[in-house]
Amino acid sequence: MAEAGLMSHLRTTVWGPAEFVGLPPRRLLAEGLFAGVLAVVAITGVGAVGAWTGRTALAGGEAGLIVAVALGVYLLVTGAGRALVGIVAVLGACLALLTPQAAAGLVLEQRGRVQPVVVTAVEGGPGVGIGHGRYLCSVASPEGVPLSTRIWRGCGQSTRPGDALEVVYDPEGKVPPRGVDPEAERGRLAGVAALACALVAGCAVAVVRSFRLSPASSSP
Repeated sequence: MAEAGLMSHLRTTVWGPAEFVGLPPRRLLAEGLFAGVLAVVAITGVGAVGAWTGRTALAGGEAGLIVAVALGVYLLVTGAGRALVGIVAVLGACLALLTPQAAAGLVLEQRGRVQPVVVTAVEGGPGVGIGHGRYLCSVASPEGVPLSTRIWRGCGQSTRPGDALEVVYDPEGKVPPRGVDPEAERGRLAGVAALACALVAGCAVAVVRSFRLSPASSSP
């Protein structure tokens, strides 16, 4: 009996008590969905504002990480299972780190301008340890003015100094220039959407499973 009580206590701690039969309580389901949606709006909102305005504290994802931590604390207070809290916190952190890059792509799509550049040097590649084996190109404008940002989109194994590439840049200088690659931008947006949906679902499950018929102090 003691061992069974201990296992039940561990399950409750890890996954939440979920002391209901049949469908989950609508109130908790609504609360979980609301908390998840609110967190997603806050994380993506601060990332978008940071990219648009160029504010470093917002554009770097730090503000989004704070929102993710706050969401985790809220779930702990509700009595959600530790494993679900951890999953939601990781999803929130990933969303906070991916959103600024996706938002920067949207800013460049809205007000960016395409400019031809000339490759001056190529670095990286498999086994070098730069950006997961990516090739990075140092580039300069046709007038010979070097860009401070190295480009990886469009830069590959066959790229050589003197080759021409196209980059999209922000006339206001608030977003670093990047190579033109619509597929990569769409992939980032799809990743943000997938993480947002997973975060909302995870938050809803965590809150629903926090339902407890009896006070927590009565658990074994």
